[in-house]
Amino acid sequence: MRLTRFLCHNARGGTSARMTRLVLTMTMVVGAGGVVGLVADSPSSAAAAGSPISIAMITSLTGEGASEFSDAPAGFDARIALQNAEGGVNGHRIVGMVIDDQTSPTEIATAVQDALSKGVFGIVSTSPLFFFAAKYPQEQGVPVTGGSFDGPEWGTKPYTNMFASDTGSVDPAYPVNTGIGTFLKTHGGTVLCSYGYGISPSSARSAIGTMDSFEHAGGKQGQLDTTIPFGSVAMTTPALQAKQASCNAFYAGLDDNSNVALATSLEQEGVKPKVTVFPTGYEPSLINSPSWADVQGGYFDTDFRPFAIPDAGTQQMQAALEKYEHFTSKDFPTFSQYESWLGADLMIKGLELAGKHPTRAAVIKDLRNLKSYNGNGLLAQTINYSTIFGHDLPQACGWYMKAEKKGFVPESTTPTCGIDLRGTTTVQSS
Repeated sequence: MRLTRFLCHNARGGTSARMTRLVLTMTMVVGAGGVVGLVADSPSSAAAAGSPISIAMITSLTGEGASEFSDAPAGFDARIALQNAEGGVNGHRIVGMVIDDQTSPTEIATAVQDALSKGVFGIVSTSPLFFFAAKYPQEQGVPVTGGSFDGPEWGTKPYTNMFASDTGSVDPAYPVNTGIGTFLKTHGGTVLCSYGYGISPSSARSAIGTMDSFEHAGGKQGQLDTTIPFGSVAMTTPALQAKQASCNAFYAGLDDNSNVALATSLEQEGVKPKVTVFPTGYEPSLINSPSWADVQGGYFDTDFRPFAIPDAGTQQMQAALEKYEHFTSKDFPTFSQYESWLGADLMIKGLELAGKHPTRAAVIKDLRNLKSYNGNGLLAQTINYSTIFGHDLPQACGWYMKAEKKGFVPESTTPTCGIDLRGTTTVQSS
């Protein structure tokens, strides 16, 4: 089903107080690069027995990406709190810090370098711009886990220190996948409009790949626009162009505020889609919001098992979010919270594998030899990190959630999957 390996959802499950409370259990400091957290000594040499180990998460708390990522810390915090409640990792307490990249190509480099100068052991990326700063942890041999939605570095040498906790890796060719095109076509689409952000390589590839997939499934191109300004909510012109192009199928590889704005503009211009797919916006805050009526009947993609289809992984995550992040039983995480939870989870797994005196090099080596990871069932497929680098998973699978009157309803309790079309690429298409 590979839709987008890009920008994520605005995480607003739970109380508003959690939206501004970022991390830590001890002293908080604010420094250059927007660092919020506890500064702990965690050198790259082996961690002393019982000493705390610090992990930094990079995300966009401010700037254009804030609507997507301002609540990402909840998943990161909850996973670390759960681990510490269970005794930490091999006797080491985990200390988390959250770093704001301000959705800035220059600030993220400053933020990452500042975190490294403070001796963080590892980095979790939940940032749409991490590709601008990936070279710094790579040069220092720092393990990085997190979401592969920003760019191709997750599958490009020399970045073998990076482990995508959502997809395993990235094929830098961004091949076309059958999943999304088949879904759009079988749900009544005949002419597609597809959108992506100009600043984001993976957003643009997602929009292009969706169009190619749709055409492979027998559909026709109406409009392909990969020049949308980051975070834009000015969607009247795209809606009018869609109307002129007679599009009845829509895909928007954008963040949630842009996607909702597109849905509203289509409604205002009298465009009645047969099928619409949004890879962002599957979140509690959208339900019963002023925009809820505009997205009715639309499908929202999630690569992660919905809480509405529970298993051990969802139950563990839900319990932790309720206990540590004040979620209610009716709340569910959005993409950025899933991503930050899994990023922390995979880093913790690496620390567990590295033993009582973990080193950065040992974590990287052990994760690269990890042959089975699915986030305790949160992922639709199991990742083999010993073979995945530079490749996509054999299938791209996930769930579609339909916006109905009272909430999101799963299209199916089993994931929908697609396969890459051999020999295809979207890299030269933009």
